[in-house]
Amino acid sequence: MISVDALQEFFSDTRQKNADGGKPWSIDDTCRWSFFFVDEDGDALEPVAQHMESLGYTVVDITEPDDDEDPFFYLQVDKVEQHTPASLQARVMELYAIAEQFGIADYDGMNVTAA
Repeated sequence: MISVDALQEFFSDTRQKNADGGKPWSIDDTCRWSFFFVDEDGDALEPVAQHMESLGYTVVDITEPDDDEDPFFYLQVDKVEQHTPASLQARVMELYAIAEQFGIADYDGMNVTAA
């Protein structure tokens, strides 16, 4: 599970990286958040994708495993929204619950980019 402390550090690190980058954007503004689910069965991710779409997420892709060392399919869903570490923690807990509800291997984390 991802802790609030880890998310606070993630926000801080992202702010620092963006301050040093060429085209700065703020993680504190509205951003494109990508969330990932994983399972060894790509078909098991299809109902999760449909459910996430019904919740207003954009389904980006279900990618196939790269090699035998990483046998997982990855579902990426995106949503443009604004978060704080606390609100992101609440969202992450919802996503863990969805992974459990659908009986897939795991919710696997997130990424953020400018909206």
